Amino acid sequence: MPFPVSDGAELYRLVPEHTHSSGSIPPLAIELIGQSAVAVRSRELVRRIAALDTAVLLVGESGIDVLSVAREIHERSRRSGAPLQVVACGEGDPASIDATLFGTSAFRDTDLVVVSPESAVALARGGSLFLRDVVDLSSGTQARLARLLRDGEVRLSGAVVSTDLRLIASAGPSIDEDARAHRFRPDLYRRLSGSRIDLPPLRARAADIPALAERVLQEIGGASDTGRTFTHAAQALLSALPWPRNLAGLREAIAQVVSSTDATALQIEPLLAVLQIERPAPVFTPIGTLREARLRFEREYIAAVLQYHGWHLAEAARTLGIQRPNLYRKARQLGIPLARRSS
Repeated sequence: MPFPVSDGAELYRLVPEHTHSSGSIPPLAIELIGQSAVAVRSRELVRRIAALDTAVLLVGESGIDVLSVAREIHERSRRSGAPLQVVACGEGDPASIDATLFGTSAFRDTDLVVVSPESAVALARGGSLFLRDVVDLSSGTQARLARLLRDGEVRLSGAVVSTDLRLIASAGPSIDEDARAHRFRPDLYRRLSGSRIDLPPLRARAADIPALAERVLQEIGGASDTGRTFTHAAQALLSALPWPRNLAGLREAIAQVVSSTDATALQIEPLLAVLQIERPAPVFTPIGTLREARLRFEREYIAAVLQYHGWHLAEAARTLGIQRPNLYRKARQLGIPLARRSS
């Protein structure tokens, strides 16, 4: 069960992901489906890296389902019998994320990182810890994480114990430049990127989109609704689009189509309606004062930039030309929720 997610200074997500212990084979991670050259390469990398016990860095654009790949690596590893802990590093203020990772122990150790029993690091012992959007961690949290990886030990409940976890982290393509510019700790970057998987965007694997769309249909319908499918024309349209939000955008569009029709064979027409291709420009109607319009524009623009970057505060702040704490404060002032939208 997910831990509570609240709006405000305590906004974070810590999710224990339990694996299949019954012997059943879980479905392949959705991001790894397909027969394109890049999909085949990604699957092979996941298979090889899962057999190791090193840290893993998943690099991909906003909207790529990195969690499904992290879960695939965990389930193929020797740690599959233990939980996969998930922390969304960009979904809260830096202090709450640090507390989520390491806990709130009052004990201090000059030599080792100290963690509390309820921390993500402690709960992940024996299993894996997935840090989504690792570049969003504060510099202090990055330093503690790098130290933890270097030492391989932590102080837990007064005792020195092995860290005994596998770290999997995800980041956008800007992490290379962030490390070069020291916006992300180079030592942490080196420790994470020894085993690295660059996940391709949908525009680089158009041939895989029909199979991905069918999988999304199955996920939306569940076991009770397995008969729906896309016509060849609809599949061709889906494959022809660039999908700047990658799988998240594809999922959103398919969910809207499914909710708009009861048809078993999904035609091109409901897709065109949902995607609003070549829609006419709306008629302008003035609403409110100049100040109200400015505030409305600012709120809509910041929200759009956040959505474009998959609610990664660090990347959105870079696009907006402001510091991450200022973006966090501005979003709170304008009433913009900072939780990642489910796709």
